Parts: sequence; C-alpha cells; structure tokens
Amino acid sequence: MSGTRNRTRTIPDVMVGTRGEVPRWATEMARDRVAAALGLAPEPVLFARVRLEVSPDPAVARRATCQVNADVNGRLVRVQVAAAGLRESIDLAHDRLRGRLERIGRNWEAVRGARPKPGPNEWRHGAEPAHRPDYYPRPAAEREIVRHKAYALERQSVDEAVFDMDMMDYDFSLFTDVATGQDSVVYRSGDGYRLAQAEPPAERADPVAVPLTVSPQPAARLDEAEAIERLEMSGQPFVFFVDRATGRGRVLYHRYDGHYGLIVPVA
Repeated sequence: MSGTRNRTRTIPDVMVGTRGEVPRWATEMARDRVAAALGLAPEPVLFARVRLEVSPDPAVARRATCQVNADVNGRLVRVQVAAAGLRESIDLAHDRLRGRLERIGRNWEAVRGARPKPGPNEWRHGAEPAHRPDYYPRPAAEREIVRHKAYALERQSVDEAVFDMDMMDYDFSLFTDVATGQDSVVYRSGDGYRLAQAEPPAERADPVAVPLTVSPQPAARLDEAEAIERLEMSGQPFVFFVDRATGRGRVLYHRYDGHYGLIVPVA
C-alpha cells in the first residue's frame, strides 16, 4: 500500500473580472489556469478571484495585467504580474501562484526563530522576475492622492512582515516591529530585503532569517505635500516617512494609474 495519501480539494468557482479589451478566451484561460494552481493548495481554498486588464495606452510596454486574489484557509494570497500580452501574463501568474502555495505548504513556524529549510523549488528573491505593471505616465500636475488606506498596523517580526509581503506580492510592507516597537517598512533590495524605521536603534539583537540590511537613518518627518515632493525627486516607487502631526509612520506610493496612494496607521 502506498504511503501517499490522495487528497481531494474542493476549489470554489474562480471569478474573473476584466477591464479593457479582454477577449473571452483569456477569461476562460485565466479561470482554468488559476483553478489548476489552486488545486495544489495544501489547505482549503475559500475564495478566488482574477482580474484581467489591458491598458489602452500603446506606449505601455507591458499592457496586460493579471491579478489573482485567493483565501487559502484564512491566509490571503495575492499575485500580480504584467506582460506584453494576456497569455503571457496569465502563464506568469499561474507560475507565481504555484510558488506562493508551495511556500504556504512548508512549515512557516521555521521562519519565526531560524532560517526556513529550502524545499526543492524554494523561492529566493532574485529567482523570480518582478513583471510589475508599468505606471501610467500621468503629468505631474494632474497627480493627487486618490486612495487612503487606514488600518491598525500588525505587530510582527521582520521575518513575518517579509513573509506576508511576499504572499501578497507587494513591493513593501508597513508594520510595527515587535522587537523595537517602531513603525517600520520592509522592502525588497538587491538579493535580499531592507528595513527602514521611524527611529532605528543602534543595534538589533533579535535573530532574522531573511537576508536583511537596515537603514541607520531615522525616517524623515514630513507632511503630505513634502512627502509628494520627496517621492517625485527620489524616482522611487514609494517613500516611508513620519507624519509631522501624528508622529506615526506612513507610506506614500505611486499607483499604476499615475496617481498616489497613502497608507496611514490608526491607533
């Protein structure tokens, strides 16, 4: 008798939304490919949604975007990739989703105190191309903050923040560092990750599993107008700063529609 147990997972209907000129074959392909990837999930999939979008701007090099959001037994997983065409973007999203699900299947507890053991297909930063959607080239005079996200920051270790960031396929994660109590942001940098904090301590004593560098500089204290100016001057996708009025860390970032988004912690 084989020691392998056969498990049957019930995959919910994968909802597909579209924006722009998306043909029917693409919606069917996305539904089938995402469902196939979710069939490998180690836990029940409670919800799955795909968004396909084709930019009307011919100047955008990667016009086709495929975004997948899924709830795997209470753990949210998000994937977003862009490519020149819909078929490529769907294939890339399928591959990346499989990688996310493989990581969930391994023991996350290992990263809380030590470096996780790599599996045969362990993802490492730098092994997977970003394929981020291109920004819409909106004139600077027309840009404004069109989205505010306000929520209570989770108290996490750096490893936990990195894991959540990767699962959600974000460029950065704003959180409260459990080791220092500081509002902090972690983001990808080179072949590892970098941490910036409101008031970083001189040294860190807590063990960190991921390859990490730490900015020794405290976050700049700015208002929203100053944060926008710094973001535009830096040429970076986001800026982490401390709000002058509240003393809390915030992140201002470029949205793909050419406007800005602002993440604001609440007490």
